Amino acid sequence: MASFQDIIGQEQIKEHFQNAIAAKKISHAYIINGEKSSGKEFIARVFAMALQCEKGGSDPCQECHSCKQALSDNHPDIIYVSHEKPNSISVDDIRAQINNDVAIKPYSSPYKVYIVNEAEKMTTQAQNAILKTLEEPPVYAVILLLASNVNTLLPTILSRCVVLNMKPVADELVRRYLMEELQVPDYKAEVCVAFARGNVGRAKALASSEDFENVKSEALSLLKYIQEMELYEIVTAIKKIGEYKLQINDYLDLMAIWYRDVLLFKATKDVNHLIFREEITALRKCAQRSNYEGIEEVIRALDKAKMRLDANVNFDLTMELLLLTIKENG
Repeated sequence: MASFQDIIGQEQIKEHFQNAIAAKKISHAYIINGEKSSGKEFIARVFAMALQCEKGGSDPCQECHSCKQALSDNHPDIIYVSHEKPNSISVDDIRAQINNDVAIKPYSSPYKVYIVNEAEKMTTQAQNAILKTLEEPPVYAVILLLASNVNTLLPTILSRCVVLNMKPVADELVRRYLMEELQVPDYKAEVCVAFARGNVGRAKALASSEDFENVKSEALSLLKYIQEMELYEIVTAIKKIGEYKLQINDYLDLMAIWYRDVLLFKATKDVNHLIFREEITALRKCAQRSNYEGIEEVIRALDKAKMRLDANVNFDLTMELLLLTIKENG
């Protein structure tokens, strides 16, 4: 289904679009700005459906011919602008799919809606081409630019669009969505929510990712046994971590969440607010063994390791320094 009720969070954007539809004051161009996977495409799709809905309400009815066409991505007056090159939207893409098409009146609906996903990938020439349409749009045209970085768009484009910014969704809403809609168990939902930082799409992807599960179990088993490890075993562990090089930030974030849990448990003795509460035995052991300064030292070392890897410092050396700091302090 695709209605405004199905959008998680983003109350301001929902309200803006529904008020615009109710008042029949639709702008010719909107920018929906928000990070990757945050739900921009879904919002654009619902808004486009509502604009074209034959019942004329401020929510798509899902039942009329127009809504059914939109749901099956077959609506002749909702155009998803595509691009062949993965990293850029060319001037030819914009000319062929928007500029040369916009003069043709809608086939069967009140509007012609153009949805440009990853609009930040438009080349300067492509942006200048779309600007021509934005300057003198036909009365029935609505252009939705979905961007994860509005700073790459020309100021002249920004000034002609209504800019709507996506907000991080409250953890509680993301958790409820994962547990109720996707049947994710609570302990797993907690980790995904902590990682997603208000991005519903990311939370959903993590919940169903086998890779993420593997990274998590590897990171946790290392942290549980690092105190008993000899130096040669730490060297072997680094080789194992090397298999997760592509997800190394996830790996280090998992470690940071573990030590935040340790710190929280040490300070409050409360299990309820822990992310890894199913690992309470190991967390308790770690909290008893470490002092506050030691745990904070480990959290600092994790940040430092991230910075070093971003600066392309040798991977094995960075991880060795980190694991020795953890062994000494954690």
